[in-house]
Amino acid sequence: MKELSLHVYDLMENSTAANAKDIKLTIKDSLKDNIFDFVIEDNGKGMSPEFLARVTDPYTTSRTTRKVGLGLPLIKMNTENCNGGMNITSELGIGTTLHFWFEHNHWDRPPMGDLSGTLIMLVSQHEDIHFVIRYITDQGDFVFDTNEVKEALDGMSMNDLSVIRMLKEMVEENLKDIGANE
Repeated sequence: MKELSLHVYDLMENSTAANAKDIKLTIKDSLKDNIFDFVIEDNGKGMSPEFLARVTDPYTTSRTTRKVGLGLPLIKMNTENCNGGMNITSELGIGTTLHFWFEHNHWDRPPMGDLSGTLIMLVSQHEDIHFVIRYITDQGDFVFDTNEVKEALDGMSMNDLSVIRMLKEMVEENLKDIGANE
């Protein structure tokens, strides 16, 4: 994957596949600290210690449609190539926390890509899941909480095309206001 937003989408889809009802994404984008830091937390089914020990092997997957899972191995490789790293904690029946980070100014760090479009596509596809997305920069932070959005929409679907456009613009403007970087 050539963009971080696509990694985020893929990894958050893992949380939806794990039947999570609450998914939290926190991104710390700091030029001052030279770090691009991502944490995805969910309350899904979690992983056994045995599965967790093998989860970055591309031939370890919980999917039944194919025998390969590349999301975690790819993000692990990308982080390590950019003076970063990754760790995962998980407990069966409790959930999973995935933490990965990059040296912000590393030459090989993938660009962010269309984060606002990616996130809105994800939340509009999974209206039954509570997402909280927090983006922190050296200039401020922005929180997008789907419970608050649903309340403001007063019954309108988040997968309505006009709502998707409006939410994407809102997220783009807020990220721009806090100085989100590529």
